[in-house]
Amino acid sequence: MKTFGSVTTEMKVHAPARKAWELYGTVDLTKITVPKYLAAVDIVEGVPYYEKFTKVDNKNMVKETEITQGAFLDLGFTLYRIRFENISTGKHTCITRTTIEWDIKEEFVANSSRVSILPSINIAKDIEAYLLANEKKEKKDHNGH
Repeated sequence: MKTFGSVTTEMKVHAPARKAWELYGTVDLTKITVPKYLAAVDIVEGVPYYEKFTKVDNKNMVKETEITQGAFLDLGFTLYRIRFENISTGKHTCITRTTIEWDIKEEFVANSSRVSILPSINIAKDIEAYLLANEKKEKKDHNGH
């Protein structure tokens, strides 16, 4: 028997939804976030994990990935899916909704406590900071200062 779980968070981002999606919807996201987190983490030998994009909907600004090997699957999970959605709330703001869904074998249900939405919150904060910094730089360059 399997157990299903999910967790969702929403974060207001002070950037236009399409601008944020330009990062979420592409691999550019890793250029912003991975170096920051890899520099702060000791790399430990272990099995790599692989994920695949199962949905990229540019019109509705929704992206889903699933782990296909390693990581959570080695801990008894049979499904580990992350969904990012950007929802426009105004000309210069949006909400980034992140949902993690999982199935786990009953005998490993204690490992569900390893699921954390915190990395997704940090990614949304990083995207907002990146977009705001670039906006200021573009204004400065445009004004010739």
